[in-house]
This record gives sequence, C-alpha cells and structure tokens, in this order.
Amino acid sequence: MSRKLRGEAKETGAGVPAADRAWGGRFAGGPAEIMQRINVSIDFDKRLYAQDIAGSLAHCAMLVRRKILTAEDGEAIARGLAHIRGEIEAGSFPFRAEHEDIHLNIEARLGELIGPAAGRLHTARSRNDQVATDFRLWVRDAIDRLERQIQGLQAALIAQAERHAGTIMPGFTHLQVAQPVTFGHHLLAYVEMLGRDRSRLADCRVRLNESPLGAAALAGTSFPIDRDMTAKALGFDRPAANSLDAVSDRDFALEFLAAAAIAGTHLSRFAEEVVIWTSEPYRFIRLSDAFTTGSSIMPQKRNPDAAELVRAKSGRLLGALAALLTVMKGLPLAYGKDMQEDKAPVFDAADTLELALAATAGMVGDLAPDAEAMHRVAASGFSTATDLADWLVRVLGLPFREAHRVAGALVARAEALGVGLAQLPLEEMQRLEPRITAAICDVLTVEKSVASRTSFGGTAPANVTAAAAAARRRFLQ
Repeated sequence: MSRKLRGEAKETGAGVPAADRAWGGRFAGGPAEIMQRINVSIDFDKRLYAQDIAGSLAHCAMLVRRKILTAEDGEAIARGLAHIRGEIEAGSFPFRAEHEDIHLNIEARLGELIGPAAGRLHTARSRNDQVATDFRLWVRDAIDRLERQIQGLQAALIAQAERHAGTIMPGFTHLQVAQPVTFGHHLLAYVEMLGRDRSRLADCRVRLNESPLGAAALAGTSFPIDRDMTAKALGFDRPAANSLDAVSDRDFALEFLAAAAIAGTHLSRFAEEVVIWTSEPYRFIRLSDAFTTGSSIMPQKRNPDAAELVRAKSGRLLGALAALLTVMKGLPLAYGKDMQEDKAPVFDAADTLELALAATAGMVGDLAPDAEAMHRVAASGFSTATDLADWLVRVLGLPFREAHRVAGALVARAEALGVGLAQLPLEEMQRLEPRITAAICDVLTVEKSVASRTSFGGTAPANVTAAAAAARRRFLQ
C-alpha cells in the first residue's frame, strides 16, 4: 500500500450500491428516497468533525500499540485524517448525504485518500461507541466555552456592582415596592445565580468525562484493546465501566440541557428586569443605540429588543430539554436510532445560550442607571415601614407582631394624609403609640434604611462593596 495520499477524491453518486455502504453487506437493494432523507444526519452532525477525528486518531494509535493495526497503516490513517481535517476547516471537504453522517463521510473520504487501510480503522469499534465518544467530547468543549462566557458576564455584573454599591433603588416583592436596596446589591444577586450555573456545568463535566470508546456496538470487543490508553489520550478520566451503558447513556446531554435551561431562566429574569427598568414608568436605566432598536412607525421609540430576545431564548432552551427527555424516556438498552435526535437540541441549546450570554454581557456593560429615578421610586410606597416596625421592637420592646400592627396603622394614616412615613407628624404617630419619640425619624429615610442592613448578605453599601470584592475572588480568580 502506498504511504502517500492518493490525491483526488473518487466521485460517488447519490445511488451508492447497497453492498458498498458501511452496512450494506446484508442488503441487496438501496433505501427508499424517504428513508434516505429521514436517516441522514450529516447536515447537523458534521459539527462533530474535530471530535470524530480526535477519537479516530486515539483509536488508531491504540490499535497500532496493541499490534492490531500495522504501523504503516497507522501512519497512513493519521496522515489521511489530518488531511481531512484541513479540508473541512478550509471548507473544501465533499460532504455527501449518501454517507449519512460525519463518521461515514470521514471514513469514505479516508478510503478515497489512502485506500483499503481506511477500512481497518474501524476494527474493534462501532458507530455506537464512536458517536457516544464524539458527543461527549463536543459537550465537554461546549461546557468549557460556556463557563468562560458566564464568567465574563459575572465580571461585567461585578464591575457595575462596584460602581453602584451605594446607588439606592427599590427592592420589590410581587413587583410592588418592598424595601430599599442598592443597585449593586441587586446585580450581585445575579452573580450568585450565575455562579451556581457554572457549578452545575462543572458537575456535568465531571460526570460526562468517561470514555465510551471500546464499548463497540454494545458488548465490548474480542480484540485486545487498551481502553485506558484511548481514554487518557482524549482527556477522559477513565473508560466507562459498562459497555451497554457506555453506548446508550445520554444523561450527560440531558444534564447539560438542564443546566443550560436553568442558566437561560436566570438570563430571562434579568432580561425581564431590563425591559421593566427601561420602560417609561420606571426609567431606572438607559441602554444605548447598541442594544436597542426603533419603531417603523413611532419615531420616539427606543425598544429594549436585545433584552426581549434574551427573554425569549429561554423558551428554546426549555424546549430542547423537553425534546431530549421525550426521546430518551422509552428507550430499552442499548442503542436505538432515536438517539440520532440527541444532537440537534444540544447543538441548538449551546448556540442559543452562548448568544444570550454575549447579549446579556453587552447590555450589562452598556447600561447606565438613573440614580434619581431609582431613588424616587425607592422612597415611595412606604418602603421604610419595616424599619419603623423594627424600631418599635428595638427601642420600645414591642413584640414584632404588635409592632407590625402599629406600623401598618401608621402607614394607613400617612396614606390618608397623602404623605410619606418620614413626613408623618410626630403627634399623629403618638396617637397610635404614645411612646414613639422624634428619634424614630432617624430610620424612616431610604438612606438610613439601606445603611442599617448590615447583616451578612445585606444591602448596606459597605456590605455590597465587600461582597463585590469577595465575588471577584470567588468567581474571577
């Protein structure tokens, strides 16, 4: 056999004879046209090319080491695979639907380049363990990309939190003004959510990092292979322990999609707040032209379309998880062709989450808070009523439930008079609780309220500054 690549590809038409197909020895005729269409996956699984070539190179090296393959064949295969990788990356690789998937496309092209030695690469291997290996490698790479992106978003949030550790804004429950907090404190809440997202992805990466390669179709192989060698070559921690599980497990994909869906939900919650904060009744923040669009009919409009699209993308992530759960829920061991449907939702989810993370990081860096508008709303809605109740407990010794009742009555009186709690006359307060003194006024401003929240995890500006620094150490170093 020549040690050189054989040059130009042999053209193969769509009507490949059944006997020439990878699985064709059992079949006298070719598939129906509709069977060809439903069976082909090359349009989406060609994204696995780098992982497929890496797995084949590791398998080839192991076969040579174990003397299952000659060194000459191994060198020819390695050169051919390197050539194919170059073709794919240059955009000149002849992808063909008649070869069904990325695995057979690469194998067929390898045969065109180096001849019969290409057929020896598949010794002691099945497409079942091959695709399971490729898919794990791809998801592992996707997790690494996403982890870096999430960290970048955390960095943008922490930077804004540091700048606005003392910028007062309303805290909400039920979307009603509840208690004043700081903008920095609010943003750091998302830093914590994203930290958990990174942790979930990291956990998923640990569990997926077992190699299916060598499990073959489902039962292992009679060839004297070294699964530890191929696992190590591909960066896996160990080979998967059970050959049936190795080829049929898609827990790693489901876990990835679950982590992606939760992360997308966090991004959607933040996006919803951006939509609210940029609306006319609030105007808490402003986004530049870079992350807004206009209206085709209303020239005054500035629409937060980036946030709205991030909010919508969470639906695709949730749908991807539901789709793969549905595919997997009724499958007996081991492999079923149903599993061909595992990759499209995972690919789409990874793309969707990467785009949403990039857009969110861009918005976080771009947004400019309006401190005056935030302060105005923070001071409305009797947001310091809890501070009043706490004062009654702390200074007058009232049981909290009694203090809560008195504070509620004072809110009702202030509302009736059309004033805030800080403007309610002392004599009005004393009619409800005679022991109240003028000292109560010290806790009724939003500044005093925020500054008093010094418990661990609280919103006091000094706390927020310290928390932002701690978040830098935890998440960015």
